[in-house]
Amino acid sequence: MASHSFLWSPSAAMPGTRTVHRLPFAPTTTMFTSTRRAEWNQELKQHNVQVTGMDWAPESNRIVTCRTDRNAYLWTLKGRTWKPTLFILQINRAAHCVRWAPSENKFAVGSGSRVISICYFEQENDWWVCKHIRKPIRSTVLSLDWHPNNVLLAVGSCDFKCRIFSAYIKEVEERPAPTPWGSKMPFGELMFQSSSSCGWVHGVCFSASGSRVAWVSHDSTVCLADAKKMVVATLASETLLLAITFITENSLMAAGHDCFPVLFIYDSASGTLSFGVPKQSSQRGMTAREYSQNLDKKASSEGGAVKGASLDSLHNSISQISVLSVGKAKCSQFCTTGMDGGMSIWDVKSLELALKDLKIK
Repeated sequence: MASHSFLWSPSAAMPGTRTVHRLPFAPTTTMFTSTRRAEWNQELKQHNVQVTGMDWAPESNRIVTCRTDRNAYLWTLKGRTWKPTLFILQINRAAHCVRWAPSENKFAVGSGSRVISICYFEQENDWWVCKHIRKPIRSTVLSLDWHPNNVLLAVGSCDFKCRIFSAYIKEVEERPAPTPWGSKMPFGELMFQSSSSCGWVHGVCFSASGSRVAWVSHDSTVCLADAKKMVVATLASETLLLAITFITENSLMAAGHDCFPVLFIYDSASGTLSFGVPKQSSQRGMTAREYSQNLDKKASSEGGAVKGASLDSLHNSISQISVLSVGKAKCSQFCTTGMDGGMSIWDVKSLELALKDLKIK
């Protein structure tokens, strides 16, 4: 496991890259760094207000950022310099999150305007334009994730709902094939909606197959909807979770204010969710919390100048989690970023060997 500290909160630090050599960070300006030498390469100074969302397209090597002034920037590498293109999103509230589509021909921006902006390049006029998905969203959009088919978009918002919309743009893509969520997918069509949680939906994620979607909400619950079985499984966690991702088709990793990642397992036969590591075990073994505490034990003992001021976990609170290697079907590495400015890269095989009773299916 590798750990890095960047002194501030990398609130939008989780890129969609397939490599960990370069990672973008976003406090009030966008930073660009190399994790091999832990040094700054470039500072992208176009933003003059808080950057609220960021995503990196690995194939086309483009970065999109959104901010609180209701606009977004598309960054393209020309030579050794990142050049920005300003987007007017046509919203009247701050933008909160942004995600590239898997084919990288469009991206989605969620905002406090109760709309989702789907931005794509219009070949005829040689510029980027956007369309809006509005109804039935009733509050701020907090989280987004794309289906593998490049058309369906999972949305989490402050109206306690997780939804799936069609973001089909006929100008840039072919008509999509039917999915377990539905066959007719005109732009803006509501394909799924669930109110199984009773809090803001902080994080949402599709599985590798796209037939399952999971989300975490402000009422400390984890939910998973299975389109093939038409069921929604719900599990109450012990703390508030802010981010979630699939690491296999049946295993999910979530994290939040409990300061360490938590594994959840979905049993497709019974349609239920459970903790990957049992809460209590009669046999002696290291729990996930103890493992995270032990990793940081040396740093806590040496760096805690004030008695009681040191933390007993690697992060103080985890704001984002993302798959780094292989993909959601069989993840080998995932990355977490904390509100303390820390970033950690976790190896799944090492966790399986270190944690007793860990079950990744």
